[in-house]
Amino acid sequence: MATTADFRNGLIIEHNRELFTIVEFQHVKPGKGPAFVRTKLKNIKTGKVLPNTFPAGVKINIQRVERRPYQYLYRDGDLFHFMNNETFEQTYFDKNLISAHDFLKEGQEVEIVTHTDTDTLISCEMPANVVLEVTYTEPGEKGNTATNTLKDATMETGAVVKVPLFINIGDKVKVDTRTGEYLERVNK
Repeated sequence: MATTADFRNGLIIEHNRELFTIVEFQHVKPGKGPAFVRTKLKNIKTGKVLPNTFPAGVKINIQRVERRPYQYLYRDGDLFHFMNNETFEQTYFDKNLISAHDFLKEGQEVEIVTHTDTDTLISCEMPANVVLEVTYTEPGEKGNTATNTLKDATMETGAVVKVPLFINIGDKVKVDTRTGEYLERVNK
């Protein structure tokens, strides 16, 4: 069994019979009274972040998880189908368990987090950024690079991203999957 001294960001623990990941923690030793650890815990299933305080030295149950590479195959309604790159076994996820499912395109590599003890799938994590082709946007104008004005652009996955005025249909752009923001135009 581990204690609060073993806390680190990203650690997955069992708390109140559910799995949580530690988003942030702080050891506090007040002048009066016992020390404690103030944390922010993110529920792995719901994604909800909860503040929690643990007394210093309390025993915690650390859970083991594995990150496995998978390839996105296709979408069937709200279900997204993936294939394990090592065993070729297929699985599916509900769209609520996938971070930034709007940016998934067929053949894309993702990481699926698996709880080792029960061998259950926990979440699907996208890469930090993806390159997508613009399928529709208003026509770009030459010389409109000086202002920070943005326009809507529909990507090949159906997601709508704000892009600069000089982006045209057929351009490839890099998009941050965590924020959904345009990063840069890609010349390929």
